[in-house]
Amino acid sequence: MEAHKPDTMIGTDDWSELARHRQPEPVDDDRLHRWRLSRLRGQLDKTGAAMCLLVSPVSLRYAVNYRDYPLFQSHMPQAYVFFSAEGPTVVHGALAGSAWADEARPGRPISFFDGGERLAEYAALLADDVVSYLSEIGTDNCRVALEYINPSITRAFADRGLEVIDGVLISEPARVIKSTDEINCIRWAVAVAEHGIARLKQAIQPGVSELKLWGLLNYTNLANNGDWHEGRMLASGPRTNPWLQEASPRQVESGDLVGLDTDMVGPRGYFADVSRTFLCGPAQPTAKQRELYRLAWEEISHNLGLIHPGISLSEFQKRAYVPAEEFHQNAYPCVIHGVGMSDEYPQVKPAFRGDNPYDGVIEKDMVICVESYMGAVGERDGVKLEQQILVTENGYELMSTFPLEAELLDS
Repeated sequence: MEAHKPDTMIGTDDWSELARHRQPEPVDDDRLHRWRLSRLRGQLDKTGAAMCLLVSPVSLRYAVNYRDYPLFQSHMPQAYVFFSAEGPTVVHGALAGSAWADEARPGRPISFFDGGERLAEYAALLADDVVSYLSEIGTDNCRVALEYINPSITRAFADRGLEVIDGVLISEPARVIKSTDEINCIRWAVAVAEHGIARLKQAIQPGVSELKLWGLLNYTNLANNGDWHEGRMLASGPRTNPWLQEASPRQVESGDLVGLDTDMVGPRGYFADVSRTFLCGPAQPTAKQRELYRLAWEEISHNLGLIHPGISLSEFQKRAYVPAEEFHQNAYPCVIHGVGMSDEYPQVKPAFRGDNPYDGVIEKDMVICVESYMGAVGERDGVKLEQQILVTENGYELMSTFPLEAELLDS
């Protein structure tokens, strides 16, 4: 029997590690950590809370740079952080601790996986831990913020005389404004994503599957010490319309459009959210495919022109590009949204979907994605495009620079 020969693909890979070809922008880790703590403490002050219990994997990464098993943590949480304005930042239940936390302590079961039907008992013990922590930091303030936690914990805290508020009022607004170091982290994440997009584009040919194409992007992210993708947004041919169909075993055919959206939590936990649509040759693009691409780019260009500090979300919605009615039903859920370590506040929905659920203001040093999807109901093709930008003092700076498709833009 012939001996199995090892796969040489990884051994001969000389392309995937981007740092071998260009240097990332400089990041000062200590300064990055101080910035993130200052942002969280600022939100604590605004809400009047004495402390916040953080449990989201994104919040754990932001507060103490904890990145172990993030997808497991998202639905079976085991680690959590006690965060206060002046007391120690304490991570509980961390698998390997965290160099950015002041202390690591054992955790209580906070998921059914660990606590089963005794969750209420463990919640009472966790409430005792919080009361002890408040005493430890020398405060009589009983207002406590809880992030994404089960109701038994809320009840146990109330039983101990604690006033519970929503922890996302701390964690989410803190991440909205980016420091110079964060911006450089995002630049590198986008560079890694576009490095993967370039390889993916080269591999588009008749017979290759959507899943194999997507695998190249995922591989590039991991090879550069990135984390995960929020979805597998890649579709081809008739699966490009409607959008939001994840990659499948379907094999790409000549003449197909191939659309993708990176949705990538990349190196250092920062997000790259770039969408492009390509054509699989050797067929030439149809007039309809060119029209869809031109309309998608028209929407992106118009809405980019609205970006500047001080514009309200309601004003942006009012002035945003409105596609022809035939594209309304399948339109993307939002025209812009924030990004940082994931999709973040704010977002603006298309005006034809009704009033935006909240108002706010676009500010300098936000990172924003500008979205478009064009695909009419019943049609075969759809085009997805998206640009990631930094809001500057006078407008914006383009962070995503992957070229547009000249053959699809030409009329």
